Amino acid sequence: MPAASLRLVVHGAAGRMGRRVVALACEDAAIETVAGVEYEGNSLLGTDVAALAGLAPRGIALQSQWPQWVADGGPGRAVIDFSLPTAVDGCVEHCVKADVPLVVATTGLEPEQHETLRMASRTIPICWAPSMSLTVNLTMRLAQQVTAALKDIPGGIDVEIIERHHRFKEDAPSGTALKFGDLIAKELQKDRGEIRHVHGREGKTGRRSATEIGYHAVRVGDNPGEHTIVFGLLGEKIELNVAASSRDCYATGAIAAAKWLQGKPPGLYDMFDVLGMSERVG
Repeated sequence: MPAASLRLVVHGAAGRMGRRVVALACEDAAIETVAGVEYEGNSLLGTDVAALAGLAPRGIALQSQWPQWVADGGPGRAVIDFSLPTAVDGCVEHCVKADVPLVVATTGLEPEQHETLRMASRTIPICWAPSMSLTVNLTMRLAQQVTAALKDIPGGIDVEIIERHHRFKEDAPSGTALKFGDLIAKELQKDRGEIRHVHGREGKTGRRSATEIGYHAVRVGDNPGEHTIVFGLLGEKIELNVAASSRDCYATGAIAAAKWLQGKPPGLYDMFDVLGMSERVG
């Protein structure tokens, strides 16, 4: 069997998403999972990360310290971060010091953390996106195309974004929903001027404005993520719906991004780059 071409560290390895990344990475012959990292004081420290992911033990203990390999240099390295917003800054700091490509899949980051990522991307390649799902990002491009094609028709279009997630999600609307809205707004603003982002409706709101995008967040059960983009016209409508049936789609996308980052120069990339659909110039 050929040697693995990518050595991977999973930050947030004990979480729901971290465990799925570990599980899929351990089954990929091209990847050597070298460590799972969690915060100091986590009750699962010392547990085999593969066993946490439902696999046979691999002799890789969950730890709070970054492994020595991060500082050793060499090709074929990456970190996937599926942690919490409060833990992301420390992860970024370690990756910059060690010159390791980083995939940031944690959502709910604050604006100052966005700037931290931009600064760090001057030193290392970083892939950061509100969703790691390949189909979500493809649907985002479709939403842009629908908007561009229909925005000038008589009567115009109304855009509403409905997102559904599990009861444990702490931020609303989802970062993915906001990204859908931002991309659509850029198309609408070319003709309509500033677009308002309206979150839910209650009471006598009056007639719907042509310069708004509506957001609605639903929290139910264990839904791993679903987004519906409604384009309402006079007499008809179009809906784009993308739904996850399990969290594996996010783990698969993050692993694809980690592989794609290999050999890339410093920069802030997203899943459009990974899919070859970037509008990046030069």
